[in-house]
Parts: sequence; structure tokens; C-alpha cells
Amino acid sequence: MSTRLEASVRDIVLCGHGSTGKTSLVDRILESTHEVEGRHSVDDGTSVTDFEPEERLHHYSVDAALAHFRHRGVRFNCIDAPGYPDFIGQTISAMRGADTAVIVIDAHAGIAVNTRRVYAEAERAGLGRIIVINKMDIENVDYPSLLDSIRQTFGAQCIPFNVPCAQGGHFDRVVGVMDDSADRSGALVDPGEFRQPLIEAAIEADEAWMERYFDGEIPSRAELADLIPHAVAAGALVPIVSCSIKSGVGFPELLDALAVCSVPPSMMHRSALGPDGQPVEIDGDPDGPLAAQVFKTRIDPFVQKLSYIRVYNGTLHKDELIHLTNGSRKGVKIGQLLEVQGAELRPVDEAHPGDIVAVAKIEYLHTGVNEGELKLPEIDFPEPMVGVAIRPKSRNDEAKLAAALHKLVEEDPTVRIEHDPQTHEVVLRGMSDLHLCLLQERLLRRDHVEIETHEPQIPYHETIQSEAEGSFRHKKQTGGRGQFAEVHVRVFPLPRGTDIEQFATKSRFPHMKHRRYLPEYNFLWIDSIVGGSIPGNFLPAIEKGFLERLNQGVLAGCQIQNLCVEVFFGKYHPVDSSEAAFKIAGSKVLRDVFKKANPVLLEPMAELEITVPEGMMGDVYSDLSTRRGQVLGAQSDSPGYQTICATVPLAEVMTYARTLSSMTGGQGSYSMRFSHYDAAPPNVQMAVLRQSGQVEEDDS
Repeated sequence: MSTRLEASVRDIVLCGHGSTGKTSLVDRILESTHEVEGRHSVDDGTSVTDFEPEERLHHYSVDAALAHFRHRGVRFNCIDAPGYPDFIGQTISAMRGADTAVIVIDAHAGIAVNTRRVYAEAERAGLGRIIVINKMDIENVDYPSLLDSIRQTFGAQCIPFNVPCAQGGHFDRVVGVMDDSADRSGALVDPGEFRQPLIEAAIEADEAWMERYFDGEIPSRAELADLIPHAVAAGALVPIVSCSIKSGVGFPELLDALAVCSVPPSMMHRSALGPDGQPVEIDGDPDGPLAAQVFKTRIDPFVQKLSYIRVYNGTLHKDELIHLTNGSRKGVKIGQLLEVQGAELRPVDEAHPGDIVAVAKIEYLHTGVNEGELKLPEIDFPEPMVGVAIRPKSRNDEAKLAAALHKLVEEDPTVRIEHDPQTHEVVLRGMSDLHLCLLQERLLRRDHVEIETHEPQIPYHETIQSEAEGSFRHKKQTGGRGQFAEVHVRVFPLPRGTDIEQFATKSRFPHMKHRRYLPEYNFLWIDSIVGGSIPGNFLPAIEKGFLERLNQGVLAGCQIQNLCVEVFFGKYHPVDSSEAAFKIAGSKVLRDVFKKANPVLLEPMAELEITVPEGMMGDVYSDLSTRRGQVLGAQSDSPGYQTICATVPLAEVMTYARTLSSMTGGQGSYSMRFSHYDAAPPNVQMAVLRQSGQVEEDDS
């Protein structure tokens, strides 16, 4: 094991709810450790890690940013993650670059909605956790109640590492739980109450020490300092420290706690897949095979694309030819490695386990891509749930917009660009309305593209509910060669999930010669022509007519799904019949017979998982009922919270994020995914038909 790795590198991510002081904490650390000069502030737009123009304008973090500092001989790579849930994708990717999550809580506001979210994400990622209670100097703080709330919400493994003496305007110092010689007067809770729980949590991950402890031996402070990172890595201990970044009280103790409690890379138990596809344990060996991963992508105005890489095993050298385990090429030259301090870049020659570096202008590197022989798990990002249809204000900007949207997707994995073939819209999807507004600002500022937005159209479908039969004759004579084609068909409902082998049988279609199934439409057409009433060379033209009608629709111009068409008879003319004539006849016979088969409009249904405080479940249930939703069940998510699962028509939840935020005071969250298509009720169908303005086609 590398001594350098064990002793001198820590990778931490600062996360929590918005406005808890994470970015200000990074600024104070960089100033106090003399990594930067002068005073830096979020409020006046000079923060080291909030350097993007949108961040300076709005005074909150939008992107994860990297900084580094040294304290007590330890080099910290520190990732400042956004606090608002609108940018949770940045926080999740930042956690892939870290080993310890430092979760900052506002002492007055307490445990906010995103505090729970990031704690759960850090636990899911297997990171060690440290809780920092900031703003102990503001009025109306109740530390004992907040401490109880933290322990009830996140567990008894959350134990104070130090305790504040006084609070509000009288907050002037903290006292360490293990510091027996310190003056404990004025402590808001008795530090001695947590001394034994802290020791027991620290030794829980060490069986040898457990035996010694049961024999009556107590670890010294030096031995405890060695045990604590192991306990934090195992999740047996989550230290809690208190401070005020603004006044500086508790700040030196916070830095010391980070040095003592944060997890070295070598203590993290990670696994990867080797070249043979078998699991391999990563032990942070600088001389071992390379395991590294891009956890963040940034589009810089000067160097263009920057890929932030965390090294887990082996050593990465500048100008090295590396293998991308999930890339399209076997070898990519990595170029110059860059050390990152906010927006500043400095060249370095190599990166060891635990190091984080950036590389510029590598086309094949994207967030989540692995470098080296070992393949790490992919980063799991939430699906974006809020969308707007977009188009450039100027048609001359269409090409520019396409390039600009590609940049947004590159640097934010929670951005999706969808081209809807049915509505012909380009839909920009993100995590919330705020997220989408910031993306529009970035398009305008960085790429000088102004866009127009509107609510996306709902992709309704059409289908039939009964069988029908009919024919269509296409005949046109204009002097000279005319057009003639006649097609007879039967149509049948074909519910999604139907076994085609069991449906298309000789017992149902006695004269079936062959069949063709199109899964994207769940459409089956059967050739039952006998006696050559339609020559075989015209059948492909009839199919083209069917496909044209499937895309054009009948009721409201929506795509047709879930039906079977049997062509069983027809007529042709040896001179006037042509492929064009049979294509027209195929399209229009399907239109006419479709109308006879009890047609219906299908609407997309979404499956929602809604997490809210228990006391607000009644409000959510009532709101879902007004949206034609069906509750499938509920389960406990975390203390005081319930997750409700329901299916709701997509048209009813296009703006659900705003409603849920308003209804729960920002404490609710939800995820949404497509479920299935279902028949729309008559009132919805009539509204869609009126809006579509579909007119009858001319058969002449």
C-alpha cells in the first residue's frame, strides 16, 4: 500500500441543502490555508468555486467545482456540490470523485429536503459521512433539538465530535467530546454523554479492538484517531461538528476534524471488472493496473471541453496512451494533465490513487467513461422529469442550437434532448423549471442562441376496440393512362403484449400466406390474398400505404398502434394499376375501416413515486384524485416520510413539480417514468379532437 496514499490524500465532497454555507466554507478554507489570496465571497460574486456567470448572477452554486488545500500534512481534494435539488445530478457525479461526504446543515433551518436526499445518495454510494452544523451564531438556534432530530432521522451512529458552548450571539467556542481537559462550562449538551458512544462506534469496525475493549482496555486519543476513519468508512460512525463560517468560531476545530475523520482512499472498498469481466477489488495500488473514471465534464470558454478524472488505482501519466473500457477506441492519448483550483488550471505530470485531475479536448471522454484496464460501475443519474419544447427564435440559429444543446448534454447528465417523431418537436428536459431556466440562460450567454419555449405536446396514440371489414377503390381517369386499385381488408384489435405466434394462426386466418409484424407500432398485417386478385408485386405498395396511415392517424393525426390488418381480396387493372395507386388504396382503406372499428384515443400514463412528509399524504392523495390518478400503494422511505406510488395520465402531471413544491413547502420530491398507454375518457378525447382540427381527406 502506498504510504503517500494512506497518509496524505483525502477526497471530500461538500453537499447539503441550498444556502447552508458550503461554498462559503470552501472559500474560508482556501483563504486560511493560503491557497488563494484576498477575500472571496458568494455575495459579491468573487467565490473561488462559484465562478460560472450564472452562479455569480444568482449567488448560488449550479455546477460542482473542484478545489484543493493542505492541512496537517494532508492534501484535500474538495468538491463543492450545488445545494438545490434542481442540480442533484451534479452532486451525484461529484460523489463519484470523493470518499467522504461532508454534509452541511443550517443550524436554524435544520434538516431540509435536500439534506435527506444527499445523505441517502452518499450512503448509497458507500461514502463515509461527516455532518457539519453551520451558522451556530444566528438567533433562535436550538442545538439540543437539532441534534436529536439528526440522530432520529439518520441514526444513532451520528455522534457529536465536538459540542458548541452557547449559541446565537453568544456562540464563542466548541469543546471536543474526547477532550477531558477542556473547559466544558456552557456546553449545550454534556460532552461526556457522547464519549463512550464515540469510542464504541470507533472500535466497531476493528474486531481486535472490540475484544480489547470488552477486556476493559480504552484506546488512547492517538489510537482513536487511527480507528475513526475506519469506522467512518464502514458507516459505523458519522461525526458531527459545529461551527460558524461567518464568525470563524469552531473553524480550526472543523479543519482538524476533517483531517482526523475523513476517509483515505485506501480504506474505501471498491470493486471493478477486470479485462476478463471478473470482479476485481481496488486497493489503491499506484503500481497496479489503472482504474480511473470521468466524474464531471465542463465546457470551458477557453480550453473547450474539460474532463475531470478521479484515479482509484494505478498511476496516470501525461501524454499516456490509455484504454477506454466503454469507449469506441482501444487507445486514446490523454495529453496534458491539469490540476484544478476553481477556474484555474495548472499542468502536472502524473496522478496517483486519490488524485483528481482534468484533461482537455478529448472527444472520447464523457461523464462516466472509464480509463484503464479496470471498469468501474456506471454512475446512476435520475431521469429528468420536466420538459419544454424549444425552437430558435431565428431559423438561422438552428445549426448553432444543435451544437449548443450537445454541450449542455455533455456537461450535465440530467439534461435530455428528445426529438419527438410524432409531434415534430425538440423537447429539452431537466430536473425542474429552475434547472431549465438556467440552461436557457447558459444557451444565451455562452452560445448566443435565443430560444422560444412552450409546453410539449402530449404524444397521444390511436387504436381500435372491435373488428371491422371494408374496402376502398381508388379510380382516377384523366385521359391517357389512369389509376386503379381496389383493396379489401379486415381489422382486429391487437393489445400490447399479445403473443403473435398464438394470434396469427391458420384457425383465425385460414388463407394466410405470410405475415409481417412491426413492433414499433405493434402492428401486424396478414396477406390472405387468394386467386391472384392482387398481384404479389403490389403488396409492398399496400404496406407503404398502411405505414403512411399509421403515422398520419385517423382521429386526431396521432400515430396508430395495436392493430392487425388482413388483406383478403382486391382488384387490379392490367394497364391502369400501379404501385402508386395501390399505396393510396392501402392508406385509405385502412382509414375507412378504422373508423368502423370503434376507434379510441390512447393517452400516455406515467408512473410516479412521490416522497413526502407523512403529515402531507392526505393532500397528495386528494391532488392525485383530481388528476385522474390511481394510487398503487405507499411505503415508509425514511423516518417521517412516505413514498407513494401511483399511475397518472401524463397530460395531468406535465407541471407537477411546481404543484408538489407548493403543496409540501419544498419538502416533497418525485420521480416519473413512462408506464403504458391507456384509453382516454370521452371528455379528454373530444378536447384533443377539437384541438387537432382534423379535417376529412379528399378521395378524388
